Amino acid sequence: MVGAGVDAMLLSVGADLPYFTGYQAPQLERLTMAVIPARGAATLVVPRLEAPRVEPHPEVFSIEPWDETDNPVDLVAQLVQGQRKLAIGDKTWSVFLLELQHRLMQATFIAAEPLTATLRAIKDADEIDSLAAAGAAADRVVERLRETRFSGRTERDLATMVEAMIVEEGCDRAAGAIVASGPNGASPHHEPSARVMDTGDQIVVDFGGVVDGYYSDTSRTFSIGQAPPDVVSAYAVLQVAQQAGVEAAQDGTPAQEVDRAARSVIADGGYGDLFIHRTGHGIGLEVHEHPYLVEGNEEPLRLGAAFSVEPGIYQPGQWGLRIEDIVVLTDDGPRRLNESRRDLAVVV
Repeated sequence: MVGAGVDAMLLSVGADLPYFTGYQAPQLERLTMAVIPARGAATLVVPRLEAPRVEPHPEVFSIEPWDETDNPVDLVAQLVQGQRKLAIGDKTWSVFLLELQHRLMQATFIAAEPLTATLRAIKDADEIDSLAAAGAAADRVVERLRETRFSGRTERDLATMVEAMIVEEGCDRAAGAIVASGPNGASPHHEPSARVMDTGDQIVVDFGGVVDGYYSDTSRTFSIGQAPPDVVSAYAVLQVAQQAGVEAAQDGTPAQEVDRAARSVIADGGYGDLFIHRTGHGIGLEVHEHPYLVEGNEEPLRLGAAFSVEPGIYQPGQWGLRIEDIVVLTDDGPRRLNESRRDLAVVV
């Protein structure tokens, strides 16, 4: 903050707040905001009815509860009065930002994300342990799915089953599930539907869970019955591409090089136009966070960075294929946090 000339950082809802304070604010119309000055003590402004949910850390921040008849924006404005450059959390509701700008007309507001992302992108040992536990739970679900009957179920039914399984396998909660069968598989973020799966379908299952606030995110592709030759050929290319992406992820490597490594394999295989998204995203307290593995991102990956490597091939109107693992950079190179089998799983 000092180096960036920032006088104070204002963090409301979103993952930055629990990262710095340990408190996850609910998405309410009542303002919660951590005021973190570049120098001096931090303060958590919180609705009084929510204050009992905050675990006190007096060595880190003081708690300033506000009552229903108070204006919490006034409290925040008083805490930063006279400050000239304020960094605000990217998930802050616009209504609060607009009111703060009106009250603090002398201040310049910038995004806090460039400051917070630098810290959050590098995971410590405890964070990696939580990510690994969430990833291991997802692996156990994948192995259970390989023994599950897909035929005759709707996408929505299977998605509900997956979300229940991830909790059964040790996650605190599910983080959602994509089940995209047949032609729906060509939509990477397909919403599970009432479509009934049947023999001949390929199904992309993309899901995750949360352990201690940290996410897992994995994708595996299944085939009801033996897949046709065109799918088998495309999937073979996809497996090589995903492996190339993982191997390219090294300490100091620009993030875009991971994308290039996976994408070049798919392009050389003749499917370049069918890979329609970036190769990966960072993961931690949010399922999507820095670093993003995409062309144009020259940011070097660093030890402790955790991210997905998830190339896909999508044939419109016919099928989709995706393999996704979470990878963390260690002294020994890239470490996969997902170890479930990556072949095109044949199910009934």
